[in-house]
Amino acid sequence: MVERTEYLKKLTLWKDEQVIKVVTGIRRCGKSTLLMQYQAYLRSVGIEERQIVSLNFEELENEELLDYQRLYRYLLEWLCPDKTTYVFLDEVQKVPAFEKVVDSLYVKKNVDLYITGSNAFMLSGELATLLSGRYVEISILPLSFREYCQLQDGSDKDALFASFLQDGGFPYIASMDRSKEKTDMYLEGIYNTIIVKDIEDRQRRRESDPNKRKVTDIALLKAIAKFLAGSVGSPISYKSIADYITSSGRKVSQNTVADYIEVLTEAFVFYPAERFDIAGKQLMKMKQKLYIVDLGIRRHLLARRDYDLGFSLENVVYLELLRRGFTVNVGKVGNTEVDFVAKKDDRYQYFQVTATLLDPTTFEREITPLKNIRDNYPKTILTLDRMTLGNYDGIEVCNAVDWLLNA
Repeated sequence: MVERTEYLKKLTLWKDEQVIKVVTGIRRCGKSTLLMQYQAYLRSVGIEERQIVSLNFEELENEELLDYQRLYRYLLEWLCPDKTTYVFLDEVQKVPAFEKVVDSLYVKKNVDLYITGSNAFMLSGELATLLSGRYVEISILPLSFREYCQLQDGSDKDALFASFLQDGGFPYIASMDRSKEKTDMYLEGIYNTIIVKDIEDRQRRRESDPNKRKVTDIALLKAIAKFLAGSVGSPISYKSIADYITSSGRKVSQNTVADYIEVLTEAFVFYPAERFDIAGKQLMKMKQKLYIVDLGIRRHLLARRDYDLGFSLENVVYLELLRRGFTVNVGKVGNTEVDFVAKKDDRYQYFQVTATLLDPTTFEREITPLKNIRDNYPKTILTLDRMTLGNYDGIEVCNAVDWLLNA
């Protein structure tokens, strides 16, 4: 088991603060394990067992607690009158009207509350209204490459990275005795669970809102997901996707495409990157890009042997920047594009990502947009080759594998 150090730091930072800690992320990315590791930390600093109450609502033994009133009565019985009680509610979106339980616990003294969910929709609607300004979201992803390497045998980091690109970073896959058949079966199980269960949860929670269109066509959702998986790193529009679906024999509107993409982003299958005007320092209402949460899922969706190494690398870098706490956009400078504008603490970093810079034309294409940026923030090109590394007029060319390992 890999200790999710960065996420644990965030949880410990907020320990005993009067905010609800909301841990979100795609199914099977390690949310439950993170809570277990954090509970172990609590015990190590002297928190007694009776002060820790933990429930996972995907476990059958907790089925009777899916009734929010029964759940609330159960939790009240376990609260310590004299000390802080640490309450963990895992996959809490399974409980209809869980917001009422969370809100009531929040206002009680000596309760430190942690909840997890596999769908961003849980943070909209009534929960957001009730808890506005009273929660912090800690969004977690599958394993980083650095974490992945901790579970692997061997010192050839380039070979390990090739494996990481193929199988992805879901914790169980990284730790199991892998074969292609086993990996594919596990990824298929995760994907189908996300598509079916999360949509069921979402639709149940939306039934009370007549203004929201229902998303019930699984075949259409999978077709759009496959299109997006094949378009990683490329600008997309609702029109282009609608035209693609229509060309395959089924007419679909742009509004429907928008609804279905919203489902896929709420379930943390895809993450959006908006376009950003670097000179004007403002977001642009143009074609966004979407990156997939895990390359193993992408390989499962596309089901082909070799494809666009450069875009796969770009996807890995995008997720790593998110892990490192950056807000990430796609940059526009004049008529050229910068792969990523990463912002943290009101400071920027600029990144270009390419599989190789050995071709002079590629080198010039990648470095020119960075040269056109007129500020002094760091500028980096990440590549898999090791022949072009160095500093070019203040622009660093780094090996991507080394950069990923040096968090």
